[in-house]
This record gives sequence, structure tokens and C-alpha cells, in this order.
Amino acid sequence: MTETREPRDVAGIVVREGEYGDRVAAVEPGGAGFIPLDQRHGRPHKLFWTWASPNLEFATVFLGVLAVAAFGLTFWQATAAIVVGSGLGAVTHGILSARGPRHGVPEMVLGRIPFGHRGNMLPSAINSVAGGVGWFAVNSVSGSLALNTLTGMPKPLCLAIVVALQAGVAFFGHNLVHTYERYAFPVLAAVFAVTSVIILAKADFGAPAPAGSGPGGIGAFLIVVGATFGYAAGWNPYAADYTRYLPPATSPRTAGLSAALGIFAGCTVLQIVGAASVTLGGKALADPTGAFTGHLPSLVANLTLLVITIGAIGANAINIYSGSMSFVATGIRLPLPGGLQRALVALAFGAVGLVVAYFGLDDAGHDYEAFLLVIAYWIGPWLGVVLADMLLRRRSPLADEAMERMMFDTRHRSWAGPAAMAASVVISVWLFSNQEKYVGVVPEAHPSFGDITFASGFLLAAALYLLLRKLPGFRPNG
Repeated sequence: MTETREPRDVAGIVVREGEYGDRVAAVEPGGAGFIPLDQRHGRPHKLFWTWASPNLEFATVFLGVLAVAAFGLTFWQATAAIVVGSGLGAVTHGILSARGPRHGVPEMVLGRIPFGHRGNMLPSAINSVAGGVGWFAVNSVSGSLALNTLTGMPKPLCLAIVVALQAGVAFFGHNLVHTYERYAFPVLAAVFAVTSVIILAKADFGAPAPAGSGPGGIGAFLIVVGATFGYAAGWNPYAADYTRYLPPATSPRTAGLSAALGIFAGCTVLQIVGAASVTLGGKALADPTGAFTGHLPSLVANLTLLVITIGAIGANAINIYSGSMSFVATGIRLPLPGGLQRALVALAFGAVGLVVAYFGLDDAGHDYEAFLLVIAYWIGPWLGVVLADMLLRRRSPLADEAMERMMFDTRHRSWAGPAAMAASVVISVWLFSNQEKYVGVVPEAHPSFGDITFASGFLLAAALYLLLRKLPGFRPNG
């Protein structure tokens, strides 16, 4: 995109309707259309707190807890796995975020280029459910349990309060989400900094893994790398949603780096603190929140419970907003007012997520573990297709006008994308999954192998996409 040409100059381009600009106390109009140039605003450095804030919450801490308490890694082994996994997820997030200012559309609309208009319904639908319902339920449980412990109010009431606040922010849209993360960041960072210092000062870094915690070794290391990658990369399908309002002249490098650093800092620090907390003892899996705050002085523990709730709201405001954006990007039109499609879908996701979260209140630790460990299974193959296509476009660039047509032309087909993604999910899970519900062929034969589903899915999808797009029937028509 350039500063002098609006995409409405290209036939068929859907431009987001309505006036919005930088207003915070206003409902964002429209859905997944291109953001007009006169509506662009913001600076790229704000992406640091936009992505650090939602990761300063208890689900992040708990992933570090799992590395030691569930999989038998030592603190230093867990730290290495966390840095590798989170680092990989942060890098891919930065790459995807950098595209937003130029193209001015959500991440899942950009996905129409390699997946085609109809084929893109596969990742868009998965992402709308994974974000708008799955992640939403997981984080709602952690926030409501923290509020319950802090106030003594009934768990269902705490859940209803947390969900109402989250859905309210997402309903208003892009500007309020950014604003919430901005003002939440200093509060979250200050309290978690104190909490981290206390936990790390007490931790026994040389302690062996707890008895009965898990097998440890390279297999457990790979599982934790996959889980932490999945946690960081879980934000990847949202990346351009939060950079598409930036002016087209925004430096892609600055936008990408700010987003990547926010993800890496937010994920890595609290996951390491979570791993350290296990060395202090306590029922880390049976009562995750209570065990973690039980190591803290009363005042700090109460403040930590408060910011766990604040952080959960920040994480889920993003999950519902982008989940609803992904749903709109599928092209499904509901019998709702056109200008409020996204906003009303956000409320609907909040209602569904409330029900799902309610049934997870009494087994939070187990539900966390099951969800966090499999979320990377679809993201790896999706990323493989997207990044392989970006590499091709880098070698053989297309004019912006051609890319805009591909994003909005309902006749655009690229069956290589959905075929490569679907096949890679099935094959990688069949061969390499190593989870409670299903153990793949390879880890079944070699239990110490670990879980490389995310990596194999990523590589297989990239290779299949590059191969299939050359074959008749799969070759893109644009």
C-alpha cells in the first residue's frame, strides 16, 4: 500500500465502513475489511505492551510449573526449553505483525493469499474456536479462581464478573483493547516483578525434579519446547489484527520487533518463575494458583491474585476480539446488523466461553495441561503454509493491487494451502503426538522420544505447500 492510493481504487476490495479513528469509547464499526488510510493511527512501539500485558497472567506461570512438576525437568532444563520455545514463537509473531501496516487487513484475511478464499475457512474457523472459546475459557478459569481466592466470592460469580469485563472490552474493539493493555502493563509488570524477585530468591535452582513428576530427559525437553512454542505462537494468528491500523509508512522492522519482544518478555519471565516456584514445594498441580501464591507474603499474594485477574482480562480481550475477527473472515454472514457483525460475534463468543469455562472450574490444573500441550498442533502446519508462501512472494513479488484482489476476490482459489495444512496435522499427530489422550506411532515405540508434532507439522506443511501448488488442481489461480 502507498500513502497516495486507497484500495477502493481496485475493484472488489472491501473497505471497513464507518468512522472510528483513534476513539476509545466507541464501538469499532465493520468487520474484516481494509482500514482506510484516513483512519490509520498509532505508533509501533505500543505493540510491546500490547503483547507483553496479555502474557503477564497465570496461564503463563502455569506452563513453567508444568515443565518441572509434570514433565520432570530440572529448573535449568526447563529454562532452556522455555527460552527456545518462546523465542521461536516470538520470532514468527514478529514476522507476521510486520505485514499489518502495509496491507491494512486482519491476519486471517491475509491468509486468503496462500489458502484461497474458501480454503481459508479452515484456519479461520479453527482460530475462531481456539481463540474465542478455547483460550478464552482457559484464561477465564485462571482469572476467576484468582478472584475467588482473593475475595471469597463464589466461583461462578467470579467467573461471570471476569467474563463480562473481557467481553465488554472486546465488544468495543481495537482501540479499547490497545488502551487496556497499555494501562494494565505497568500495574502487571510492577506486581509480577516483586513476585518474581521473592520466588527466585527462595528457589533452589539445583534441586532435582520432584519425585513422580515425570520422565525428564530429552523427551520431556521436546514436549516443553513444543508447549512453550505453542503458547507464544498461539498469538500468531492474531498478529496483523493489531498492526493493521498503523500508518502504511510504519517501519515493518520496528513493528515486528516491538511485537516479538513483547511476546518473548511476557512469556519467558513468568514461565521461568513458574518453574522456579515448583522447587519450593506445594501442590503445584492440584491447586496451581494457591500453591504459587502460598510462597508469598500475604500482601504480595493478594496483589498477585489481583493482577492474575487483570492479566486474564487482558489476554481474553485479545482472544475474543481476534476470535470474532477470524469468524468474520470466514465470510459467514449472520442475520445481524452489518456494521456490528464483529462486535456482536464477540459477545456471542463470550457467552459460549462462559459455559465452557464453568465446567473447567473444578479441574483447572488438568484442563490447563491438556489444552496448553495440544494448541501448537494446528498452528505449526498453518505457519508452515503461511511462511512458505511469504518466502515465495519475497522471491517473486506481486504488486499490491494483485495481492488485494487475492484477499477479497471470492473466486481466488489455492487448494494447496488447506490440503497441505490438513494433511500435515493428521500425519504429524499420527506419528509424533505424545499426550494423555493419544500417543503417536513413534513415541509409542520409543517412549523417550518426546513430542515433535509442532516441528514436524510445520516442516511437512511448508514442503507439501511448495510441492502441491505446482500440481494441476492445486495451483493458485492468482
